[in-house]
Amino acid sequence: MNLVSHLIQRQLKLSPPVTRDVVVQRDLRVPMPDGAELLADRWAPRTGGEGLPTALIRSPYGRRGPIGTLMARPLAERGFQVLFQSVRGTFGSGGVFDPMRQERSDGLATLDWLVEQPWYGNAVVLFGMSYLGHVQWAVADQLPPQVKALIPVVTESALTLEFLRADGLSLETPFAWGVLVGTQDRPLPMALLRQPIQARKTARALRTLPLDGADVAAFGARSAYIQDILTHDSGASRWAGLDHRDRVSRVTVPVSSIAGWYDIFLPGQLRDFRALQDADRPARLTVGPWTHTRMDNTAFDEAVGFGLALARGEQPPERPPVRLYVMGEEAWRDFESWPPAGYPARRFHLQPGGGLAEVLPADSEPDRYRYDPADPTPASGGVRMVKDCGRVDNTALESRPDVLTYTTSALDQDVEVIGEVAAEIWFRSSLPHADVFVRLCDVDPAGRSWNVCDGLLRLTAADEEQCASVQLWPTAHRFKRGHRIRVQVSSGAFPRYARNPGTGEPHATATTLLAADQAVHHDPAHPSAIVLPARTHR
Repeated sequence: MNLVSHLIQRQLKLSPPVTRDVVVQRDLRVPMPDGAELLADRWAPRTGGEGLPTALIRSPYGRRGPIGTLMARPLAERGFQVLFQSVRGTFGSGGVFDPMRQERSDGLATLDWLVEQPWYGNAVVLFGMSYLGHVQWAVADQLPPQVKALIPVVTESALTLEFLRADGLSLETPFAWGVLVGTQDRPLPMALLRQPIQARKTARALRTLPLDGADVAAFGARSAYIQDILTHDSGASRWAGLDHRDRVSRVTVPVSSIAGWYDIFLPGQLRDFRALQDADRPARLTVGPWTHTRMDNTAFDEAVGFGLALARGEQPPERPPVRLYVMGEEAWRDFESWPPAGYPARRFHLQPGGGLAEVLPADSEPDRYRYDPADPTPASGGVRMVKDCGRVDNTALESRPDVLTYTTSALDQDVEVIGEVAAEIWFRSSLPHADVFVRLCDVDPAGRSWNVCDGLLRLTAADEEQCASVQLWPTAHRFKRGHRIRVQVSSGAFPRYARNPGTGEPHATATTLLAADQAVHHDPAHPSAIVLPARTHR
């Protein structure tokens, strides 16, 4: 009896395996064109493994220990052999790790090597999440005919770039990732023991001024990646080698894309799916109520039901192209496209006195609050990779004086919102540089406010009255009868987003923090609103 196999099956709620008797061939050397050799482990059933379809997983996080066991073993027990490779410059693989910029050439060379191996069968499926999904897009437009499917999970083709928008730096996630890859070569027992300590050090380091010293504060060394995210926004040539958006529409094999409503890569992943749709490529999309690090067994089910079927020359079970978990209703629903038809844009206007309604606001004075970057409005739940992420009670956040709320009356029928969400906030600051953060919430009958989706926009010339067009995360959520729809407006969500110092200084070198007095307008000439793709259910 293989106890580990049984524990994984139970924990991930997986289907019964074909076999639990799996062997691992360690440290296969995969040559690259420049002479570097990348190491890989091959997982396969002890008997009958040769000739099975191969799941290719390429990772910067190691291939042994928990990650290998949790990712490779379930596939090797259910009809695949698995090649699990450490990318360049990580965990014994040769060369230098330059995050995301060498995955195309290395990935193509790995595929060329793989199909020539004596144990190889006749089919490959690319599988993996986050970075392990991004490497699939890096090669997606030049696949050998042996590749039968892609299964990118909580990932996108232009990894990192959404974080680095010039109009809003999402600081916490790429910084924490830089710390992770900067410290992961420590011996495994020590690394696991130090995780809680490192998390606290990383959180403190995010408050470092200037930020270009935060990497040293976090783990005692300079990180080229962290320095780059602080000094180069998404349009910089520094990131050219990791943007594979142009490859998506040229994919010819079926794609099953798996995303989460609170995932850090959701907007880009939905953009990639739309590109596949528009190019009439064979693709399907599943979006669950997940964060980046908290998912269920869907990815493994798709690997077997979708990927393995295609690898065997069979058709996977029929289903509509889009399957969404509708939060609030707490149910899975199928649609023909993303965004689905039948959800017209409805404008819910901010009202004087903290109201929210579809009618235009009356003449009124703006609401005001003071934002102080020395005591920044905190991030609470939402799109993060920390313990308290996803849906959380926003009561404490909304009690702060630097957070405004606007709320409908209790709904007399369900309002279902599915699609892209945006806000138009008429805003003015006492300083030229300011941020506008908008969050959509569901207020239950007990008065608790639960975040649905949000977004931030950084403004220049903010001391001049203007309409801030804020793009929120997409969502699928049903506001039930008796609940209320709420909109929060503030000027930050730190440390998810970098705090705005108010000075216009660069992120890396800013040292001065200025408090600002902010005004949010809601009158007939300045009809601030959130725009929801919504329909009513009686």
